[in-house]
Amino acid sequence: MIHRFYRSAPAIAAALVLALAIPVAITHSDAAQSPLLTMRNGIPSLAPLVERVAPAVVNVGVKTRVDTSNNPLLNDPLFRFFGGPRNNRPQERSSGGSGVIVDAKKGYVITNHHVVNGATEITIRLKDRREVTAEIIGSDEGTDIALLKIEANNLTDIPIGDSQSMKVGDYVIAVGNPFGLADTVTTGIISALGRSRLNLEGWEDFIQTDAAINPGNSGGALVSLRGELIGINTAILGPNGGNVGIGFAVPTTMVKAVMAQLIEYGEVRRGQIGVVIGDLTPELAQSLDVDETQGAVISRVQPGSPAEEAGLKTGDVVTQFNGETLRGSNDLRNRVGLLTIGTTVELTVVRDGREQDIKVTIGNPAQQTVERVQDRPSLAGASFSNPDSDSRVQGVVVSSVERGSPAYQMGLRAGDIIVSVNRQDISDVEEFTEAMDGDKQAALFINRNGEDILIVVQ
Repeated sequence: MIHRFYRSAPAIAAALVLALAIPVAITHSDAAQSPLLTMRNGIPSLAPLVERVAPAVVNVGVKTRVDTSNNPLLNDPLFRFFGGPRNNRPQERSSGGSGVIVDAKKGYVITNHHVVNGATEITIRLKDRREVTAEIIGSDEGTDIALLKIEANNLTDIPIGDSQSMKVGDYVIAVGNPFGLADTVTTGIISALGRSRLNLEGWEDFIQTDAAINPGNSGGALVSLRGELIGINTAILGPNGGNVGIGFAVPTTMVKAVMAQLIEYGEVRRGQIGVVIGDLTPELAQSLDVDETQGAVISRVQPGSPAEEAGLKTGDVVTQFNGETLRGSNDLRNRVGLLTIGTTVELTVVRDGREQDIKVTIGNPAQQTVERVQDRPSLAGASFSNPDSDSRVQGVVVSSVERGSPAYQMGLRAGDIIVSVNRQDISDVEEFTEAMDGDKQAALFINRNGEDILIVVQ
């Protein structure tokens, strides 16, 4: 089970891991290259590194208001008589996580979207115990990244490193406030790169690490032995919400792109090129006469899209993006989705066994939306839209569902992707409404967080 870190929470610094693992990583040559690594009486130590980066990792305290008006017990006078709340006013809740100061002069703090989502008040607690109020510059649910700003003197920041330069097996440290235990430091290695399709966020390219991280580490720092920030800790994989040696961090390549747009616009304005894409498999590579083993296959080009205007075609295999090799469809989707609208990129594609470079300009996402589908009262309360950017899954997005509505009771949920109606594939809202025309019952095949679901609509 995947867990995001919604509350403050602890972990004990891994002294044994440090003693056993780091000696291999630190040599006298390494220590000479970096003042953050040292040998103390012949014993390797990360103390200088921790002393440098720890002041830049802060505690993020959040207050939110929770609507209790839908609680039926509040309308029961007997419940109120026996000590229940005497009104249904929104209740205030406190939670917390971690954050990282990335610009001391401007007071910029990076954390997770889910840490500050719905916040009415945010308080940053610094290592020197000062407490300052933070404002949200912008927050992006898709990448789970939020940018805060504080006003304070003598701040310490962490330089942002290049996460793409990291390799599986590189040593890292995680700094945060697990279970509310401030300034907790743990060590480990990068155990995988480019993790995606974990059903966490809309835009996934996670760094996987075995450095012990737990609830409350959300928004904390994943740091290289150079003392550079290479990821923002975001989620863990575990049966009970605790550390089992598998954690995930948003890489700084993604963080920097999101941060730039949040500073400029206060939001991430994602564009698209107008294609439906899938991964290149060995079978597809053989049938498409492609020697490559990695890339994204274009399964559909939307009419009138930037992709069509640039000359991209169904069956093209995209192998490079601005000269860099693509790992797969998720890699292409992330790169396009994090660029500002109007940016021109160069795609290397293989078509009919020949390689060619095609320039395409990132365009605005399609905004086709429908609130009602013909005369289907069973779908009342739901709205449907085209994917707002290049998608791995072809279909129509259920953009919202009103709780308690006929559509909700039918089983639809926001974020569902309707792939087909009565086994007829659909690719946009127009095809969906046409397929739903008539009074016969319809079988909706839905992709929900990677799982296939069938819902029959009367």
